[in-house]
Amino acid sequence: MKRILAPALAAFIAAAVAPAAFSPAAAIPSEPSKPKYSTAETPLGDLLDTPATKAILEKYLPELVANDQIEMARGMTLKQLQNYAGDMITEEKLHAIDEAFVKIAGQ
Repeated sequence: MKRILAPALAAFIAAAVAPAAFSPAAAIPSEPSKPKYSTAETPLGDLLDTPATKAILEKYLPELVANDQIEMARGMTLKQLQNYAGDMITEEKLHAIDEAFVKIAGQ
């Protein structure tokens, strides 16, 4: 029985350690990619400086984009700004903006 198992075991080990059979990328499960833009993580300044994301903000939050004091908030995220302008920046708008960001990322 040892003579039958030895060649099979040797073949199995050879196949398992063969360079072509092992791919480090395949061994590590890939993380889902994060969206490039986010209302919770991307600073407002970055969103205003990018034409595609600025157009989305102009659609959902035109009064925010047109505000004279918008420059003072460039380092904050929309989620952070919601604390100061919750009546203007609602959860529904943030969700819609995030969905629009995902759509432009797929283009």
